[in-house]
Amino acid sequence: MFFDTHCHVHFHAYKNDMDEVIKRTLEKGVFLLTVGTQKDTSRYGCEVADHYDGMWASVGLHPNHLTKQEFFDEQEFAGTDQQTSIKTRTEEFDMAYYRELARHPKCVAIGECGLDYYLIPENVSREEVFAKQESVVRAHFDLATETNLPVLIHCRDAHEPQAAIIAEYVHAGKLPRRGVIHCFTGTLEEAQRYIALGFLISFGGILTFPPRKGESGEDGLSSLQRVAKSLPMESMVIETDAPYLTPIPFRGQRNEPWYVQFVAEKLAEIRGISVEEVAKITTANARRLLKI
Repeated sequence: MFFDTHCHVHFHAYKNDMDEVIKRTLEKGVFLLTVGTQKDTSRYGCEVADHYDGMWASVGLHPNHLTKQEFFDEQEFAGTDQQTSIKTRTEEFDMAYYRELARHPKCVAIGECGLDYYLIPENVSREEVFAKQESVVRAHFDLATETNLPVLIHCRDAHEPQAAIIAEYVHAGKLPRRGVIHCFTGTLEEAQRYIALGFLISFGGILTFPPRKGESGEDGLSSLQRVAKSLPMESMVIETDAPYLTPIPFRGQRNEPWYVQFVAEKLAEIRGISVEEVAKITTANARRLLKI
């Protein structure tokens, strides 16, 4: 069994075939956690997960939904030919609303939440955006502590302040279930800091991408692949972030949760172990964290 620990299979990208995609994923032996990013997707994710064995949901407010913006993010689509931009709307974090959603029997985590210092609208104060993101992260951490659920962290160009907030909570005896650093693309040192705080590191489709020009050394690996080779397997999980960041060999197409097997295959290749061992360890890690 594989476990896609982070996807958005209940998003608009699957409006015409969501049931088919979920059933195909489960039939291929893949568990999945579908992740909320605002009020409506958090609620709907729980509703969808309630209809399937082997599927769970999380609830939270993504940092990119704290400020209204429209963007085309090349990393999110990772070389696809999709030209549709992403539009976000401003939403305030409603603690009471998310607290109620967190009581749903299929809700197993809080998030995704976190800091994103990369996608900041040009017409707003960066300092104000950073302050708002930090406030909302803390609200999620308080909710995760209260509900005794792990957190799913989105972090982009902000590992230092993100790790500092996590450390503050952990050292205060909070975040008892810790969490996952989703779609990790940072350095080995940054990953090790999160692991020391009790968090898991999640690798997705980017792990399958070849090194950028001038990035590979004699080993032929990308910098991210070197990180994945160096970390303890007991601290890793795998994901797709579907419909985004589609792995090779389907890069350029809409992602699906069962494509997590290609992330597992690349991780096995990098580490010189079997795909079965990767599946066994990463799935055990995910189930232990999520208590399922």
